[in-house]
Amino acid sequence: MGKRTSHAPGTFSWADLGTTDADAAKAFYTALFGWRAEDMPVPGSGPYTMLRVGADAVAALYGVQEGRPAAWLAYVTVADADATAARAKELGATLISEPFDVMTAGRMAVIQDPQGAVLAIWQPGESIGAQLVNDPGSMTWNDLATPDMDASANFYSALFGWRIDPIPEAGGQYSSIRNGDRTNGGLRPLQPGEPTPWWSVYFTVADLDAALTHADELGATTILPPREVTPGNRFATLRDPQGASFNLFAGNVDD
Repeated sequence: MGKRTSHAPGTFSWADLGTTDADAAKAFYTALFGWRAEDMPVPGSGPYTMLRVGADAVAALYGVQEGRPAAWLAYVTVADADATAARAKELGATLISEPFDVMTAGRMAVIQDPQGAVLAIWQPGESIGAQLVNDPGSMTWNDLATPDMDASANFYSALFGWRIDPIPEAGGQYSSIRNGDRTNGGLRPLQPGEPTPWWSVYFTVADLDAALTHADELGATTILPPREVTPGNRFATLRDPQGASFNLFAGNVDD
């Protein structure tokens, strides 16, 4: 089981969904993944809904103002949010949100990289982020779609210390991210029809075809039908009923 009590700096450790209809999104994702939703009150705003597999927090969602697009946001653990945000600015990023405390849970900032993709950084306090990863119903992977593979690789290697290696069999169309001794995600070229560079979150399912059928019944749209990336490993890209894109993955995962 992919239980976690900590995440090493540089690891994708959390994802949350900002959505225009939190109640509808909650109904969709709890039905799709079997998540248990727990509303956490936030002073001065709507609730922050923790999404759990059993007792383990795996993701969250919250409401955003009408007019903002619904989107998943990926988080990377860092040792020092302020230092990492400052370094991101030195490397050409824009700070969408300067570092701030999330009560006692941790400290975070939101950055837009030089190519335009948005990512959050997380300095853990009482919350490490996801307490379960890779298992069905939890986050397992993150991809960056970028118009400049080399520039993105240089930026993130300098920011997080990632090693980013082209996959020889991919013909320049995919590079893997390694954080220490673990594979941590990937980079791919931005495709025609994708409006902006973006980080894409993947969630594991036990049966991809059954999950796609269920998602369709719940009102999702399949953007990219099932594709085999390596023998036994398949994914598909969907858009939820509020318009947020995400991926489903079935296959071999790390412990």
